[in-house]
Amino acid sequence: MQITKLNSTNHDNKLRSVKSITSIVLHYTGMQSERESLKRLMNPKTKVSCHYLINRKGKIFKLVEELKVAWHAGKSRWKKNKNLNKNSIGIELVNKGHKYGYQNFTKEQINTLIKLCKKLKRKYKIKNKLILGHSDIAPLRKIDPGEKFPWAFLGKKGIGIYPSKNQIIYNLKSIKKISKKQFIKNLQKIGYCYLSSDYKKKIIMNFQRKFRQNKINGILDLETFKISEFLAKKSNIS
Repeated sequence: MQITKLNSTNHDNKLRSVKSITSIVLHYTGMQSERESLKRLMNPKTKVSCHYLINRKGKIFKLVEELKVAWHAGKSRWKKNKNLNKNSIGIELVNKGHKYGYQNFTKEQINTLIKLCKKLKRKYKIKNKLILGHSDIAPLRKIDPGEKFPWAFLGKKGIGIYPSKNQIIYNLKSIKKISKKQFIKNLQKIGYCYLSSDYKKKIIMNFQRKFRQNKINGILDLETFKISEFLAKKSNIS
C-alpha cells in the first residue's frame, strides 16, 4: 500500500502509547477540492489535521504520525471516552460534503480505506465497534461522513458493525411498540453520548444517517427503534 508522506504541524508534540490507540474515526473533508482540504489540514492557523487523507482516486496521504495526537475529532465523546483525539486514528476522505455538493464516495477511496483500516485494526488491535464516524462521537454538531458513506459495505468486509436487513427483520419480529426510554438506553449502551431525557432530533438523524440511510427524518419510528435494539444487544461484540 503506497502512502505519500506530508507534514502537518497540527498535532500534540508528546507521543502517546500504542495501547492508547483504541479507535478509528472516519470523516469527509467537506471542502471544495482536494487541494483546499490539504491546505487547511496543514495550515497551523486552522489547528485541524488528521493522520491520513484518502483522495478521490484512492491515493493515501499521511499527514501526522500515528503515535502523535492529530486534531480531527474536536469536542467529542463515546462511551466513557472524552476528546477522542487522544485515543483515535483520524482518516479523512476527500468529499465536498453537504455544504458544497455531497458526492458518492468512489470505489477507489473505499477499497483503499478498507485496506488501511484492516492494517490499523491488526496493528493496534482495534475492535470493530470502535470504528466510528465523526457524527457518532459529535452528533450535535457533525454529520460526516454522511448518508452516502457505505457503512453496510464496510461491515461486510469486516470493518465496523452493521446489521443486515434480515438480522433486523428476523431477530426482532416480536417488537411491536416503540419505547422512547428504552431507545435512549440502547443508544447509551451502543456508545452515544450527549443524550438527555428529551433526546435530540439531531442524534436520531445521525443514527439514521448511518444505520437507516434510505429515510432520515429524525423521527423515532419502529424501524429505527428495532435497529437500536439489535445494536444494543450486539454492543459487546468486538
